[in-house]
Amino acid sequence: MKRLIRWILNTIPRPLLQRMASWAVPLMGLLYVGRGRECPVCGCRRRRFLPYGYVSVRSNALCPRCLSLERHRLLWLWLTRETDICKGERQLLHIAPEVALMRRFREIYARHPELYITADLESPLARMHLDVQHIPLADESVDIVICNHIMEHVADDRLAMHELWRILRRGGWGVVLSPVDESRAETFEDDSITDPAERTRIFGQYDHRRIYGRDYADRLSGAGFDVEVIDYAATFSPEERKRYALCDDRIYVVRKA
Repeated sequence: MKRLIRWILNTIPRPLLQRMASWAVPLMGLLYVGRGRECPVCGCRRRRFLPYGYVSVRSNALCPRCLSLERHRLLWLWLTRETDICKGERQLLHIAPEVALMRRFREIYARHPELYITADLESPLARMHLDVQHIPLADESVDIVICNHIMEHVADDRLAMHELWRILRRGGWGVVLSPVDESRAETFEDDSITDPAERTRIFGQYDHRRIYGRDYADRLSGAGFDVEVIDYAATFSPEERKRYALCDDRIYVVRKA
């Protein structure tokens, strides 16, 4: 199963993959009927979740019902337990919307759908199509921004971060997550590496442009944000972390004073 998942992720174009996932993944999930893992996003229970990963395939990663990954489940727990986002009363811009979270946000914003905007460069699931380095929205026009696992893809991440700061209202907040290698003090990037296989080997994915180090929060601060780094996984017991299949990623919360 791990080899099949890796082949699918590295072979099928992402837009097609996004269209196929909604029916193909639940079918694969029938192989894991049982209890032991529970998705806090959709409530799905399986004896284990599906493997997932472009290079190193992780066990118990992908929920077969809502398609949430470890980081999505951790973020959803933080959003629903530590913020008021479930009120659905503030303008939310969701860039590169994860299917699992998008479904729940559409439920939350059902009474005010105009307040929930999804955006992506090419995803057929998004309402708007945009380049995060040049967001076609007015200054201070949104209250909340969620933009996860995008900055490692864009050519000028500092410009993209500043764009998020620009469109966020004073007093607004957001979550801007990226893969961070805590063993690195500084971010590594090298655009001279152009071979897809070599980029996959070095950066973990053929379309990644950098590996963030512990200076990731400093880059966000450099765009003007007040940044809070939250080790939310540490607030759960080992039993809960196993049941929800959570990761150890930090949650990077940005605010505009």
